[in-house]
Amino acid sequence: MRHFQFLSARSVEEALGILADKGEACRVLAGGTDLLVDLREEDGRWPGLRWVLDISGLEELKGIRLDGDTVRLGALVTHAQVASHPVLAQEVGFLAEACRSVGSPQIRNRGTVAGNVVNSSPAADSLPPLVALQAEVELASLRGRRTVPLAQMLDRPYRPLLGPDELVTAIRFPRPPRGSRSCFIKVGRRRALAISRLSVAVIALDSGVRIVPGAAFPMPARAQKAEAILRGLSPDQESAKLGEMVVAAGQAAAEEMVERAGVRWSTEYKYPVLVGITRRALERVLGGGQA
Repeated sequence: MRHFQFLSARSVEEALGILADKGEACRVLAGGTDLLVDLREEDGRWPGLRWVLDISGLEELKGIRLDGDTVRLGALVTHAQVASHPVLAQEVGFLAEACRSVGSPQIRNRGTVAGNVVNSSPAADSLPPLVALQAEVELASLRGRRTVPLAQMLDRPYRPLLGPDELVTAIRFPRPPRGSRSCFIKVGRRRALAISRLSVAVIALDSGVRIVPGAAFPMPARAQKAEAILRGLSPDQESAKLGEMVVAAGQAAAEEMVERAGVRWSTEYKYPVLVGITRRALERVLGGGQA
């Protein structure tokens, strides 16, 4: 494990001052479930790291707020808190399910949703539902504050569009209208404590169906071609026609995976699996049964 100096911020403003001063040589510690693993590797992602800044005690970054039509997750909100929140479980069930599938109870109790965003793993469980919800990320620095669409921030694996002096303060997204249905399906090497090999988040709204595969594209993003097949679809459409469109959408999602990520050693496995889980998720949100 490499050597570093440990710093602890007593306020957001103090944290921003430290980040402005230390820059790329400083990493932020919230839950630590990703960062501490990286720190054990001498040749890991942060070769120039000299400081670790602990923000885990900042009360202003905690809590889930339902502000009218908007949900706001503070930067220190954990996966366990999202998974157990009764309103989120009812209104955005696929996000709660994704957070419930993260690691072990210990990891869910420590790891933060914002940490998933900052770590930007293509296989992160919470990112597909958040992209499907058109989530935005609130960022702060001594230069000011800004809000960035999550889909735009997820630029490259493990390299989000985040300045070295910026701190994620919250994630927010609009509350889906009543009657919306969602589903999250994850495929791992085992039933628990597994990194996602593939996942898919689907939500059906009055405006259409959004489909976001995980661990398929370079970063989680909406499967635009699959969504286009379902445009104008209504749940009460003739069952045979609905089934054909759902199968075609699953096929389109897999074809888009190959277009975006190319043919890799895992494609032979992932292609039919993505077709299958996309179809299953769509059947759940369009054909009845709680996701």
